[in-house]
Amino acid sequence: MATPESSRRIAYSPAPFSTWLGVVLLFILFGVIVLAVIGPSPRGSDYEQARGKKRMERLNALREENEKELTTYAWVDKNKGVARIPINRAMELEVAELAQKKPAPAGPIATPATQASPAGASPAAPQGAAVSGSLSSGPASPSPAAQQAPSPPASPAPATTP
Repeated sequence: MATPESSRRIAYSPAPFSTWLGVVLLFILFGVIVLAVIGPSPRGSDYEQARGKKRMERLNALREENEKELTTYAWVDKNKGVARIPINRAMELEVAELAQKKPAPAGPIATPATQASPAGASPAAPQGAAVSGSLSSGPASPSPAAQQAPSPPASPAPATTP
């Protein structure tokens, strides 16, 4: 059986020289790979100027194409009868169309009901509502249903949790 001192020497023995040499060689190999990848890439201001020039050419070509699409007539889908017209002409046509229309007030905004009415109960007419069929010039008299004492509001349905 091994003594505790001998097992301690095995556990804490310094790494052999070949291990250190292997680690150093791995670092050198990594450096060579990095140089092989980065080395051939162009550097300097010439590269950046050429890249900027290519980008400007592409930008100018794109602007010319957009300008052509915005200022010329063309068929989008001839079979369906869809055509493209210049944007200035489209704005003129739209302004002329809007000038012919009469301005109209906006309709009322629909609000959601705050409480659901109980099943089977008919909603009572609101207080102060005119009775249908009577056209009087004075203030409208409340309907008999509205003259009764108001019923308590319906309680919301209890929430169920799964």
